[in-house]
Amino acid sequence: MIVRIIVTRVQPQAQQWADRFEATGHKASVLPLIEVRGLMDATAVHAAWLNLSHYKAVMFVSRHAVDYFFHAKPASHIGAKEFAVMSTRYWATGPGTANALLDHGVAHALLDTPPEQAGQFDSEALWQQVQTLVRPGDRVLIVRGDSVAPDGTSVDDNDQGVGREWLAERLRQSGAQVDFVVAYQRGAPVWTAAQRALAQAAATDRSVWLFSSAEALGHLQALLPGQDWSAARAVATHPRIATAARGLGFSVVAQTRPTWDDVLASIESQA
Repeated sequence: MIVRIIVTRVQPQAQQWADRFEATGHKASVLPLIEVRGLMDATAVHAAWLNLSHYKAVMFVSRHAVDYFFHAKPASHIGAKEFAVMSTRYWATGPGTANALLDHGVAHALLDTPPEQAGQFDSEALWQQVQTLVRPGDRVLIVRGDSVAPDGTSVDDNDQGVGREWLAERLRQSGAQVDFVVAYQRGAPVWTAAQRALAQAAATDRSVWLFSSAEALGHLQALLPGQDWSAARAVATHPRIATAARGLGFSVVAQTRPTWDDVLASIESQA
């Protein structure tokens, strides 16, 4: 049976996933619930690049963290030769982030990430891979985004923030020094009338919503206040996201690993 899928990921990944769903015969509509943009002032990121060799490892919370961090690399600093011989390790919580690091030239031998067969891709799974590498006195840099409210103020995020703080605490308990740098900003989208109508219809027409962020669910609630979600169905790629979807009122929420095959199988199980 053909399923109508609402893809809420950040662009351009949302369109890429939608195209893949369409290729399998399903209908897919793109409705991003988070917008990502660069920083007006990348001074802190430039400083992090200048000190990169002093870090035992750099952890990236997402593919966007990788892309914006590398795009802000000072042109006159760390050429390909210097970059190749640095011993700093690069940590990724999942395959998307890991592939982004490889695309930017990070050697596979310097990459630490949960294996493809891992049950979940998050900070807890990453810690299982790297905890034996950490020694007292090591410095670790965590590259993250900053969630911004419509009025321009920073707000707490509910998924990446939990994971990165959990990891930072494990690192501190192991005697490491943890630094953070913000490489990009996340915020709620501004919907058109057509997007709003699409979301309202998808709340009741048996569409399956695909969520990869609890923050996105917070934006959905703000964009459609008072919406009844009791007839809506969702697939969530992490337990925290599934909990947020149920909290919003989705009646059917399936939790799955964030890999393409697992997501597609979970969606098709709701056909």
